[in-house]
Amino acid sequence: MPIVVRLDVILARTNTRSKDLASAIGITEANLSLLKSGKVRGVRFETLAAICRELKCQPGDILTYVEDDPRTPLPEFSHEP
Repeated sequence: MPIVVRLDVILARTNTRSKDLASAIGITEANLSLLKSGKVRGVRFETLAAICRELKCQPGDILTYVEDDPRTPLPEFSHEP
């Protein structure tokens, strides 16, 4: 899929546990896990905004578009804290 979810990277860089983020934004850990793995068909803007608020990041830090070519490397994370 050309949209890659990089939430796990942001969580690691901010030293935030999934459990804590799920609690802070009001979703289940199971749903957050599905989002982290990219196994969802969509995400509500409200949920995305809450994630960005809690992690102090931008939507583009979490969601990345890549070509459907397996030889295309993922772009590097570039968020400045």
